[in-house]
Amino acid sequence: MITGTRKNAGAYTYTLPSLLLILLIVVFPIAYTVYISFTNMNIYHWTDYTFNHASNYIKALTVVDEGFLGALARTIVWTVINIVLQVFLALAFALMLNVENLKFKRLYKTILMISWAMPGYISALIWKYGMYHNDYGLLNKIITSFGFKGVEWLNGDAMAFISCLLVNLWLALPFMILMVYGGLQSIDKAYYEIGEIEGANLLTRIRKITLPLLKPVLLPAVVMTTFVTFKQFDIVYLMTQQSGSKSGANIHMVITYAFEKAFVTNNYGYSSALSVIIFAIIALLTVGSQKYLKDN
Repeated sequence: MITGTRKNAGAYTYTLPSLLLILLIVVFPIAYTVYISFTNMNIYHWTDYTFNHASNYIKALTVVDEGFLGALARTIVWTVINIVLQVFLALAFALMLNVENLKFKRLYKTILMISWAMPGYISALIWKYGMYHNDYGLLNKIITSFGFKGVEWLNGDAMAFISCLLVNLWLALPFMILMVYGGLQSIDKAYYEIGEIEGANLLTRIRKITLPLLKPVLLPAVVMTTFVTFKQFDIVYLMTQQSGSKSGANIHMVITYAFEKAFVTNNYGYSSALSVIIFAIIALLTVGSQKYLKDN
């Protein structure tokens, strides 16, 4: 008994530095964020802030126009459209790559993976100034060469949303293609041969054979991509809201909205409440996705 106690004491002694580090860099920031979310802390009340109870949360969950709820709705739409397009396009590209005796298959796979290998920051700026620039961007150069008027890609809310969506697809699609292609490689060809014998056409084989057998691979990939897309910050911020080079579009996602309230308007209490709400949403999504994956 004494030996076991000593072993336990030794184990706790060895893990104590790690536990203290986790407490310092994880638990304390979360607890402090929750604490100041109930205050009016801002740049004018840095040390003399007062508690305002749940007013920050009430403001976040009741103001619709240009508020958190608007950003949340836009983020949900952004996430759903991205996931649907990524799954559809990844399935199409992966099926083409999975064709037997396809020439230059390695070259195609390399080209498709290039965007995934590039840092998101660099990619966003290349698209912003190299592709979408009103005067010097490649897209407007092509459009004006045919005698049409150039498009202001990042100035209007709707067009900026679509432009950022395309960039996010360009960056995120390779991961989904890789997951779907790997899943296709694991499917026994005998299933397709039986389907052909039974007279099933291509669409029927995809619906009855490919999609059900891809489910164990596709579901986790969709869940991971959903979290990454919901928390998207760099593309929208760099292309439309970066300090000193704002495009004029107002397409805040929940993360960029919380960032603006914290580091632009310096309303730390309100931004902390937003962070807590976002954390709660992601926690609920995590629990729900784990249950869904377990059930399926």
